[in-house]
Amino acid sequence: MLTILIIFILIFLIGTHLGFYKILEKAGEKGWKAFIPIYGAMTRIKVVGRPSYYIIYFFIPIVNLFCWYYTVYDLLKSFGRTRFIDMVAGALFPYIYLPYLGFSKNEKYLGKASELPKIVKSASREWADAIAFAIIAATLIRWLIMEAYTIPTGSMEKSLLVGDFLFVSKFHYGTRTPATPIQIPLTHQTLPFTKLKSYSDLIQLPQYRLPGITSVKRNDVVVFNVPGKSENEGIDRPIDLKTNYIKRCVAIAGETLEIKAQQVYVNGEISETPELSQTDYYVTVTSILRPRILETYDITDISAPAENGNDFTYQMKLTQKQVDDLTGLNFVKNITKLVADEGQRESRIFPSNKDWNTDWYGPITIPAKGMTIEINEETLYTYGEVIRLYDNNKSVSIEEGKLFIDGNQMEEYTFKQNYYFMMGDNRHDSLDGRFWGFVPEDHIVGKAFFIWLSLEQNKGLFDGKIRWDRFFKMIH
Repeated sequence: MLTILIIFILIFLIGTHLGFYKILEKAGEKGWKAFIPIYGAMTRIKVVGRPSYYIIYFFIPIVNLFCWYYTVYDLLKSFGRTRFIDMVAGALFPYIYLPYLGFSKNEKYLGKASELPKIVKSASREWADAIAFAIIAATLIRWLIMEAYTIPTGSMEKSLLVGDFLFVSKFHYGTRTPATPIQIPLTHQTLPFTKLKSYSDLIQLPQYRLPGITSVKRNDVVVFNVPGKSENEGIDRPIDLKTNYIKRCVAIAGETLEIKAQQVYVNGEISETPELSQTDYYVTVTSILRPRILETYDITDISAPAENGNDFTYQMKLTQKQVDDLTGLNFVKNITKLVADEGQRESRIFPSNKDWNTDWYGPITIPAKGMTIEINEETLYTYGEVIRLYDNNKSVSIEEGKLFIDGNQMEEYTFKQNYYFMMGDNRHDSLDGRFWGFVPEDHIVGKAFFIWLSLEQNKGLFDGKIRWDRFFKMIH
């Protein structure tokens, strides 16, 4: 399948550039210019009648994709091809339609698109053209480059806040090829405002990842398709349509993770704790905390106070900076971090045979492509479901502590892809790898890039609803 993907990319590039070659010749230009980077784009801009400064837009990410399609659309108009079907064909199949225009003896270059008589279209046709172009362009950008995402829960507080709107970069780790091609554009799982599926899984394609500019690194904030069935619906959707989660990668393939009294260790060494990571504390004060105090120190997750004589004890989620700020205040008597007892098993913990909890976890080794393990009852508790569900094996069964693949008993197993361990920065309020295990590489969607809007849910539009200080904030 990877060979087919490479062949398709070559066909796309060769087809479009051959089309440009013949089209430039018909427009009175030297056809070889089509194969020269930048110069070819400048020549196409000249042929369709766009101003020369238009080439600047080709150097701006996302904008350049729009400009490329605008130029193709202008070329179609220069050949008198202005029907709706022509625009769709040029947008979806430029590697076929452009060579047709260039090589066909019946197709003539009529002049610069900007100088041709304007074709009068009905209002419905104008709207249809605009909507179709917007959908095609937005779908391509969403697939290839960047996708919008909203923070729905507090699992990453205070690094990311509920109500943050952010862009997720697809080009950092490389865009995945579609696994579910039959899908209504710009939807994920369901049609807007309904519970109806927006896709059909009749056709499922093998999934590959295009080259990216980097790989998943430790401490990256990553958006991924959560493995397994949907937590709320119990539906096992195709990989690319599973529920999106956003967490921090705390360990990458091949590393060994351990948590001791909430401190993360990787390969036996202390791992950096995110600056805005928060956890639960008991805070004892001499008087009831006023709203002004909570606002001053940005305390947003707090319980009702428990009265103990003249003192009051709150349970609250705090970052290390907030702890430092509160320590030493004359009304604060004591601050105690809540840490579970070592060996106290927490329900639903992964793997199911360990007496671990969210504060004391591991050690556990993250599977890596090419890593080989011995198969026994212990390793199957940790890696059995990974092998059965996510490592791209056709027929896997686990019976009485034994692993069978295609009917053959395996004494050892070599992993076929990399895996990652994800955790939320809100360490006591995050459903993450500590409960459901590893994230396969083919489930990775992209890297959280920057926040473009942030809204406070409990405030009005003119009462501080917009968090202006978070606009265009890069995510670390």
